[in-house]
Amino acid sequence: MRGIAWLLVHACYRVRRRRTGLIPAQGPALLVANHVSFLDAVLVALASPRPVRFVMYYRIFQAPLLSWFFKALGAIPIAGAKEDAAIHEAAFARIAAALRAGELVCIFPEGQLTKDGQMTPFRPGVLRILRETPVPVVPVAVRGAWGSIFTYCRDLRARTWPRRLWRRLEVVVGHTLPPTATLEEMQARVLGLRGAKL
Repeated sequence: MRGIAWLLVHACYRVRRRRTGLIPAQGPALLVANHVSFLDAVLVALASPRPVRFVMYYRIFQAPLLSWFFKALGAIPIAGAKEDAAIHEAAFARIAAALRAGELVCIFPEGQLTKDGQMTPFRPGVLRILRETPVPVVPVAVRGAWGSIFTYCRDLRARTWPRRLWRRLEVVVGHTLPPTATLEEMQARVLGLRGAKL
């Protein structure tokens, strides 16, 4: 799976990974990252020295031709509580089980891809995860992906292939936060890592 992911990413981007040694070498942790492109999970997975379980929207998880890949990666499908309560609750149970088993779990707390390149407020689901299973929080930022082919950018200047493919981007890891961190603290840390480079 990592080989396929590596080929997919490097066919589109030139990626630099920074401070990945801050990801715990063992034990559970929750990675929180900004959500810029459809390849964010793959980018974070390749930056991590350990396997990562990703929490993803269930409709994407069920997409034809891709579901086998997401299942192979151990992704955890999630839905909104009002959309499908059963999938919603099952997701939190699976996240807790993975963390108790000492795994890394990554969530994109914005809950959706950015439509304008800016970060949207983190949703409280991440607090429920930490309340039920207190683990270290590792902030991660994807930098430079906005405007590439796998984002929602509609800027005419970014539509040319040379601008949308082979872009230079970075996956930056920050220092660990405690499980008592607030949404604002987590978002501020990720925003600081991302900086001005969208």
